[in-house]
Amino acid sequence: MRHHINSPAGRRPVLLVIAHGSRDPRHAATVHALVRRAAELRPGLRVETAFLDFNAPSAPRVLERLADEGARDVVALPLLLTRAFHAKADIPSVLRAAPAALRIRQAEVLGPSPLLRGALERRLFEAGLGPRDRSDTGLVLASAGSTDPEAIAVIAEMARELRHTGWCAVRPAFASAALPRTGQAVRALRAEGVRRVAVAPYVIAPGRLPDRIAAGASEAGADVLADVLGPAPELARLLLRRYDASARSEDLLAAVG
Repeated sequence: MRHHINSPAGRRPVLLVIAHGSRDPRHAATVHALVRRAAELRPGLRVETAFLDFNAPSAPRVLERLADEGARDVVALPLLLTRAFHAKADIPSVLRAAPAALRIRQAEVLGPSPLLRGALERRLFEAGLGPRDRSDTGLVLASAGSTDPEAIAVIAEMARELRHTGWCAVRPAFASAALPRTGQAVRALRAEGVRRVAVAPYVIAPGRLPDRIAAGASEAGADVLADVLGPAPELARLLLRRYDASARSEDLLAAVG
């Protein structure tokens, strides 16, 4: 999907948001809603959306079209919360195969960032909690999961940071590839005597793994289940923050090159 408003800023690098993709139609719809929100915050910036798998348009196809249309500079932004396999291998492989006419810089993944914590708490408060509930609510930070130790460490660090914001206890959980599962983490908090347990899905869009998180929360009797992060305003701002950091770096390289 393309979001483009003609403006003197049109010579800025194109922002290409690359999402994983899913057979679940809710995934692509949520990605497009998030990217649309980011584009609305930055009139004049050309923003494109592409997917690695399952959904169209594919990342290679969008890169080919950009080259055909005369684009030169592109910031490729992985729509990922951690630097796991897709950010380290899949996306760089796609970018290396892009048309030679394009100068592409891969932006950093979204996490970690205080904006993500803000989006997570926004969803918890929308689910019925309030700031005063932190002190007697245990939180399960439920991510998709990864076999990458760096990604697991980032989730663990975010759990520690959330604990420091006042939640009475915070436990990470994973829908796949790592333990504990969501239900196990909920039950562990109950065993510690936590009165209220909330599950916060640390995922961007709906799909099979978020459904697994929701099922685990329900099976274990969690009191609150927040929604996925989705097109939260904090995420839209974070997309632009990652773009700006990468675009500035690209400008610097061009200036000294």
